[in-house]
Amino acid sequence: MDAGYHACVRSKKNSDIAMMRVALRLARRGCGTTSPNPMVGAVVVRNGAIIGRGWHRRAGGPHAEIEAIANARRLGSTTRNATLYVTLEPCCTHGRTPPCTEAIITAGIKRVVVGTTDPNPVHSGKGFQILRRAGIEVIPLGDDPCNRLAVECEKLNEVFNHWIVHRTPFVTVKAAMTLDGKIATAGGESKWITGEQARTHGMKLRQASDAILVGVNTVLADDPSLTARNALTDGPSGAGKSIRRIVLDSMARTPTTAKVVRDEQAAMTTIVVSLSAPRKRVELLSKRVKVLVAPGARSKLDLRWLLRKLGRENVTSLLVEGGGEVNASFLLGGFAQRIAFFYAPKILGGSASRKAVAGDGATKLADAIRLRNVEWKKLGVDLLMTARTEK
Repeated sequence: MDAGYHACVRSKKNSDIAMMRVALRLARRGCGTTSPNPMVGAVVVRNGAIIGRGWHRRAGGPHAEIEAIANARRLGSTTRNATLYVTLEPCCTHGRTPPCTEAIITAGIKRVVVGTTDPNPVHSGKGFQILRRAGIEVIPLGDDPCNRLAVECEKLNEVFNHWIVHRTPFVTVKAAMTLDGKIATAGGESKWITGEQARTHGMKLRQASDAILVGVNTVLADDPSLTARNALTDGPSGAGKSIRRIVLDSMARTPTTAKVVRDEQAAMTTIVVSLSAPRKRVELLSKRVKVLVAPGARSKLDLRWLLRKLGRENVTSLLVEGGGEVNASFLLGGFAQRIAFFYAPKILGGSASRKAVAGDGATKLADAIRLRNVEWKKLGVDLLMTARTEK
C-alpha cells in the first residue's frame, strides 16, 4: 500500500478522535440531570465539518443522536451520507422515546463511530447489528481495549454502568479530613476543615448524585441541609435539582425540628429505622418525611437491603457523607465503589478526635481496602484523592 493510503487512514483516525472528543464534551453537559439514563453526546459530520450537535439533557427527553440530527436539520443541513459520532451505542428498543437506530437509518447516516457499547447485557451490541443490517458502517472504539477515548466514554457513565448491571446505586464515600485522617475534634467541631474550593467541589459531587446519605449522629451534631446549592446548573437558568436525602437512624432519633425534616424539601427525605425504633417516634416522623423500616436484626440496618431498594427506585448514585462509623459500614462492608477524600494541610491529633473511617478496621494489612485508579487534584491549599475500591 502506498504512502497516500496510509496518510488517508491516519487523517480519518485523527478526525474520528477530534470529533469524539467534541461528543464527550457535549455529553458532560448532562451531568446531574440525566439519571436514571446515561450521559451521552453526539455530533453529525459531513464533508469534514460538524453540521449538528446534541446531548441527552434529561430522562424522558430526546436522546443525543436525535438532538444532533434535529440540530443539523434546523441549521439547514442534510444528514444523508453523513457520519454520526456518539459516545454510547445507540438504543434499539422502545422506551420513553423511540429507538435511536430507527432515526439514524431514516436520517440517511452512512457511518457511525461509537465510543462504548451499551452495558446492559439485554441490549449490548444489538444496536450495532441493526445499523449494520441497514448498510451503515459501524466503528465501535471499544473494540480496542487500549483506545483512550473508549476508556473515557466508559468512565463517563461508570455510575450508570454499575446500576444497569447490578441494579444497586454506585456508592461514593466522601469525607473531608486533616492529614492525620480526622474529620472533627473530640467535641464534634468540624467547620471548616477544608477551604472554599474543596467545599465547592464537594457541592458538585452532591449535584451529580441522586441521593446523599448520612447517619443520625451527623444530623444531631450539625443539623445539615444536605442540599447542593446549585453547584452545577440545570440548563441556562442556573436552577439546581432536588436531591434525595437519606438518614440512617436505627432508633428514630432524628428531631422533628431538623432541617431535613422541616424544610421545603422534606418530601425528598427518607429516614431508615430498625424494627426496634420506638413506634411513636416513627409515627411522628412519618407525618413529615418518608420512613423505611429495615428488616433483619432489630437494632442494625441492612445496607444490602437498602441499596437494593434504592436501586429499584432508580437511585443510580449514592453519595455517603457519614461520620466514621457510617463510612466504615460502607467501606469495610464492601458496599462502596469509589472514595472522594479531601485532605486539608492540618494535623488535629488526639485519640478522641473523630476518624474519617472508624469501625473495627482490618486486623491484618492483607485485609486492608485496596484502591485503584488513584487520582489527585489540588483545590486551593487542599488535596482531593479519588479512587475506585478493589473488587
